[in-house]
Order: sequence, then C-alpha cells, then structure tokens
Amino acid sequence: MSSTRMVPETRVMADDDLSADDAWHTLRRYGGWHLLRDAFIRFRYGDAFSHSRAFALQLCLAVVPFLIAMAGLISDLGVQEGGVVVADTVVALTPGTSDEVVKELLVDSEPNEDAGELALTLGLLTGMVALTTTMAQVERGANRIYGVERDRPALRKYLRAAILAVSAGAPALLGFFILVAGGALADSVDLHYGWWGSGFDLAWDIVRWPLSLGLTVFAVAVLFRYAPRRRQPGLSWLLFGAGLSTVLWWLASVLLAGYVSYSDAFGATYGALAGMMALLLWANLTGVALFGGLAFAAQLEALRIGDHEPAEPDHWEPTPDPDPVDGAVPAQRHDTADAV
Repeated sequence: MSSTRMVPETRVMADDDLSADDAWHTLRRYGGWHLLRDAFIRFRYGDAFSHSRAFALQLCLAVVPFLIAMAGLISDLGVQEGGVVVADTVVALTPGTSDEVVKELLVDSEPNEDAGELALTLGLLTGMVALTTTMAQVERGANRIYGVERDRPALRKYLRAAILAVSAGAPALLGFFILVAGGALADSVDLHYGWWGSGFDLAWDIVRWPLSLGLTVFAVAVLFRYAPRRRQPGLSWLLFGAGLSTVLWWLASVLLAGYVSYSDAFGATYGALAGMMALLLWANLTGVALFGGLAFAAQLEALRIGDHEPAEPDHWEPTPDPDPVDGAVPAQRHDTADAV
C-alpha cells in the first residue's frame, strides 16, 4: 500500500535535461531540513520500511548462496592455489564458529573437490536468481515511493531485474566484500605469499576504500536511474539522493562491521548465529539507506514543479464516541450498522 503523491515526470517538460545545478538551486530554495522531513514522510507513506524488510530478506537469500559458492571455491582451489586466502576471507565475512568448517574444506581430497565444484556452480546460479528477485523488490519499493502503483509487466520486470542484478547488484556486493573483508584478504595474502610486502599492503589499504566507494556509487546510480517504472531525470539530477544513500549505507556498514568485530557481547549473545544476525541487520540497514535516498530524490524532483506535499491527505475520520451523559451512540453510527 502507498499513499504518496505521484511525482510527475519532469523529463517530459520543456526543460527536460535536468542538471546538478538545477537540483542544487531547488535544494537551496526549499531548504535541506524541510526536504529531509518531507522525504521521510514520502518514505513512510510509501511503506518503505516494509519494502526495506522485504529487500533485506531477498538480499540475504542472495548473499548466502554466494558465500556457499565461495566455500565451494575453497575446496576447488585447495591450499596450494589460493584456497586459504578465500578461506580467510570467508571467516572474516562470517563471524562466529565458521573456522572449523572452513578448515575442513581445505583438506585436499577428491570428495571435497567434487563437492566444491557442485557448491560453486549451484551457489552462483542460486545467488544470481535470488539477486534478480532482490532487484525486482527494488523496483517495487521505488515505484511506491514515486507514487507509481503498478510495477512493469512480469516478463519486462524480471528481465530488467536480471540485467540490474549483473550491472548493479554484483558491483554493490563486491564493494561490500572489499569494505568488510578487504583487510582480512590483504592480511592472508601477506601471510601466505612472499611477494606481498608492506608496499603492497599500504597500496591496498589506500585503494580499497575508494574502490569500494566507487562500486557502491555506480550501483546506486544505476538503480536510481533504471529501477523505477518512469522516465527518470539524468544521473546528475539524481546525484543528491544517490549520495545520501551511499553515505547512509557506508556509515551503517562501517559501524556495524566495527561493532561485530570489536564487541565480544555480539558473538557471545548469538553464538553460531552471529554471522547470520549481522547479515540480517546489514541487509535491513542497506534497504533503509537505499529507499531513503530514493525518497529524497523523488521529493526533490516533485519540488521542481511546485508539488510540496509528499503524501495524499488522510480521508479517514474516527467514529464519534458515545455521548458521555447518556451513552447514546450518534445516529450516524446506527445508520452505518443498519446499512451493513
């Protein structure tokens, strides 16, 4: 359900090439705090909290098969061909009691290798299917935020979602892996390979942050541009909403990763489920950040044509209380009951 006001397509107006300058002037004219308030109203009445939870579920269903594929890659590569580096990365991504399981995958045996190939293949296929449904959920949430009540027809919707899974979903997950497990990957390479010295370690520490940021910005920009069922303005106009999503996502990811890594209470509380709980929290925060930025971009575009109200007015009125003197129910309520 959504009761947001539809955002007219500004690209069909005379000045259809919106730029970042236009967005900046609109933002300054209306005021940042007022826009944030109205964007939150659009977010809430677009039922974006529910869409964020649905997005989180779909994203977890995509991440877990990819982790299984990485586990299969460990067995397939073995100790001598880089499997130990992948193993250290998997342990970093799944805090809890995954160490012993990962060590068993490094045992060089034919059953392990066959199982690894199967896990790698099925994990990648299942992950891509789940990531496609995740992108379809992004379209649904974006449409409701923009006031579009229906998604694209099923075939077009899921074909587009499959393309977005490759062009936006995969870079976003890669950016997250680099952000969270990039340090563990570098430490593992440094430990097991002699050619990785302090110079490479410093260069990686410098490069991985902008690399993760670049992948995230690219993924968010693609989703903002092509997920909603409407003609979106140019990427420069969507920059402010995409930037807000990126900042919120990075902040949530870094704070959550730091808390999980340095807090003994989290692992002690959830035990073997610590990794899954961290994944669920991260996925939900990711959905909130993504749809929050979309709500900001939608409200900014609505303001350009002077539509200041983010949501439709509330037409519901409560039934009057009984008369406090004699307890009589107003006639309107009796009429309604008779009609039923």
